[in-house]
Amino acid sequence: MQDIDRDQYLVKSEPYYHPVHQEVDLYRAAYEARMPVMLKGPTGCGKTRFVEYMAWTLGKPLITVACNEDMTASDLVGRFLLDINGTKWQDGPLTVAARIGAICYLDEVVEARQDTTVVIHPLTDHRRNLPLEKKGEIVEAHPDFQIVISYNPGYQSLMKDLKQSTKQRFGALDFDYPTAAIETEIVTHEGGVDKATAEKLVQIAHRSRNLKGHGLDEGMSTRLLVYAAQLIGKGIDPQSAAQMALVGPLTDDPDMRDTLDAAVNTYF
Repeated sequence: MQDIDRDQYLVKSEPYYHPVHQEVDLYRAAYEARMPVMLKGPTGCGKTRFVEYMAWTLGKPLITVACNEDMTASDLVGRFLLDINGTKWQDGPLTVAARIGAICYLDEVVEARQDTTVVIHPLTDHRRNLPLEKKGEIVEAHPDFQIVISYNPGYQSLMKDLKQSTKQRFGALDFDYPTAAIETEIVTHEGGVDKATAEKLVQIAHRSRNLKGHGLDEGMSTRLLVYAAQLIGKGIDPQSAAQMALVGPLTDDPDMRDTLDAAVNTYF
């Protein structure tokens, strides 16, 4: 096994996170029980930031994996590689996390193939181990190890959803966009704009979220509001900033763009 520097995976500085409900206390209790945790919520609502914040709060290493449909089980657990001296085993991120006692965060886990996600099963029940079949080794998870997964239920389908055999290994925390007051505070802090500007951006976002299922797959995320605020903070006029950061990424439909532009023009 290669030497692993545990400190390189520590979150170096405190990420900004504004608690919304009891999620911090619930997660802390789940971590103390080493319960696997599932975060469910729309894109850009703060799931990843929350995991980073909790890793920093707990002082634990964090290894994040952005899941995709081409990801194989070997990408998670490891594989043999060729080098000048022959072959050597290279641990994957899941194996590294299990060895060093990190929080392993699988982001948008439903994007991975179901035969890939099955490899996490032994780590999410009483066994807490990871069989490396190609290497003939069973990795016993470090006492500090925990798995966290996230996904957006709004995008799930019969072809892209977690099996019940996977879902029922996790405790679940539901995330959504924060209240207008909290979201305004977040946009003000992260975007570097005044409160009045942040309030207008949040109001535009609420209008777009009312259109979900009526021409839009998703409304404007908190992440997009922060992007727009950052552009405004750099001297870009609000309408242009909103066009680039809020309207453009959301839809290509001309009629829907006109509707969103009208919402922007109402406030700016």
